[in-house]
Amino acid sequence: MKIDVLTLFPAMFAGPLDESIIKRARQAGLLDLQLHQLRDWTHDRHKTVDDRPFGGGPGMLLKPEPIFEAVESLQREKTRVILMSPAGRKFNQAIARELARQEHLLIVTGHYEGFDERIREALADDELSIGDYVLTNGALPAMVVIDAVTRLLPGVLGDDASSSDESFSHGLLEYPQWTRPAEFRGMKVPDVLVSGNHAEIAKWRAEQAKKRTQERRPDLMK
Repeated sequence: MKIDVLTLFPAMFAGPLDESIIKRARQAGLLDLQLHQLRDWTHDRHKTVDDRPFGGGPGMLLKPEPIFEAVESLQREKTRVILMSPAGRKFNQAIARELARQEHLLIVTGHYEGFDERIREALADDELSIGDYVLTNGALPAMVVIDAVTRLLPGVLGDDASSSDESFSHGLLEYPQWTRPAEFRGMKVPDVLVSGNHAEIAKWRAEQAKKRTQERRPDLMK
């Protein structure tokens, strides 16, 4: 998969995208990730990317010209252009799986008071939010999307079944898990998990996933 990110703050991505699973995916050639400075598509000496909104109001809006030029220069035939914005649909595991099937994602990160509306109307295939709160810019939300999508790419986790049992993969939270030792400070691992009966273990885990979801996220049970 190829992911291009259009941002005013490429340096913010350096740490998270150069470590752990994403680093290994890039090194293995499973992910081609490129960061692009939006100001590179400006043509004035101040590299202006924003301006005041028509009609008045607080803050500044990202101008259409540099974003249109950038997107048009980075787009391919099968590119999916995504705007990161609080006004977008709320990102979840189902959307991550949907995006992981794409060939090329072009993520445009917002800043200031948002985007000129013509960017949404003419360029965006999708608009995503990671939650009902406002951040300083779209860099952190873009990193969340990149991480969630990358770990779903075939071969990235080594064992592709690893992602299929995680929380939200089947609309439920993940079942509780334990590791060695079997007893720690009087707290014991449930007997079924050390029984060796894989059918009973699978049944127990399914029941526990439903129970945990009902207790902690009943909204997912609808």
